[in-house]
Amino acid sequence: MAKTVKSPGSATVINAISTGYGSAFGIDLNIECEAKFGSKGIDCSSDLGVSPNLMNICVKKVLSHYNIGKDKSLDELLSDLDFGNGEGIQIRTKTNLPLGSGLSSSSTLSNSVVMATASLLCEEFFLNPLSDFELINLGIDASLEAGVTITGAFDDASASFFGGLTITDNGKRQILHQEKLPEYDILVFMPDESSLSGSSDAERMKLISPYVEMAFKEAMGGNYFKALTLNGLLYGTVLDFNNNIALDALSAGALASGLSGTGSSFVAVVEEDSIDVVKDAWANYDGNVIETKVNNEGTKII
Repeated sequence: MAKTVKSPGSATVINAISTGYGSAFGIDLNIECEAKFGSKGIDCSSDLGVSPNLMNICVKKVLSHYNIGKDKSLDELLSDLDFGNGEGIQIRTKTNLPLGSGLSSSSTLSNSVVMATASLLCEEFFLNPLSDFELINLGIDASLEAGVTITGAFDDASASFFGGLTITDNGKRQILHQEKLPEYDILVFMPDESSLSGSSDAERMKLISPYVEMAFKEAMGGNYFKALTLNGLLYGTVLDFNNNIALDALSAGALASGLSGTGSSFVAVVEEDSIDVVKDAWANYDGNVIETKVNNEGTKII
C-alpha cells in the first residue's frame, strides 16, 4: 500500500518576516510525495538529492501525534522504528518546484510528507485522520525544528495546503482571509543564484516593516497586485536583489511583479497576450523562465 500526495508551491504577496502578517497564493509547480511501508526505520529521500532532515522530522511529528515511537529521539526512529512486523516508512518525492528560491518549497515539502504519512498510517491502522489545520501545524512545527523558516511560514503553508490566496497572522497561525483566484498565467524568473529563507537577515528586513504594513493594507483591501508589487520592491531592495527584473516585467505588461519570499525568484502575474513580451524582457538577464498558473486546488491525495 502507498499514498501519494501532490502539493503546490506558492508565490508571495506579502512576506511576513518584517511584520508577522503575510499573504501568498498557490502556483502550479508541485512536489509529489509517496509514502509506503518499507524496511525497518524511517527512510526519506528527495529526487533533488537535498538533505532528508526536514522530511525525517515531518514523519516523526506524525508518528508522535499517534504515539508511535513518541519517546524515541529522531536518530532512534530513523533506524529502530518497528510496527511489530519489521516494517518502517519509506518516503520518496519528485518535483518540478525549484528549491530554496522563494516559492515555498519547504512548506510544500512539509505539507506533502505530513499528509502522505498521516494518510498511510490512518488507513493501515484505522486511526482518526488529522484535521486540515493539524496537518498544516505539524508541517510548520517540523519546518521550525529543521531551521528552514524564520516565521513558520503559515502564509506559505496555508496557500500551499488550500490553494488560492490566503492572508494570515503568522504568529497566531490564523487565516484572516482566503479566496480562490482567477487562473492567471504566472511567470517565474529564476536568476542564476539561490537564497534560503532560513538564513536571511531578519533584523534587516524588520527595518522596512512600516512600508510592508502599507502593502499589507492594500492586500486586506483586495488590491493584491499592488500589494505583491510593492512588497516585492521593498524586500528586493533590502535583500539586494535586482528590482529591474520586476520593473521590466511591469513595463512589458505584467499585472504585478516582484521578489517572491526572500528570493531568489521573481514572479509576474500576466495575461496571455503579454506572456511573450515579458519573457522577451527577461531574456536580458542571466537565468531561466518558468511558465505556470495559479493553483486553486491545494494539497491533495492523488
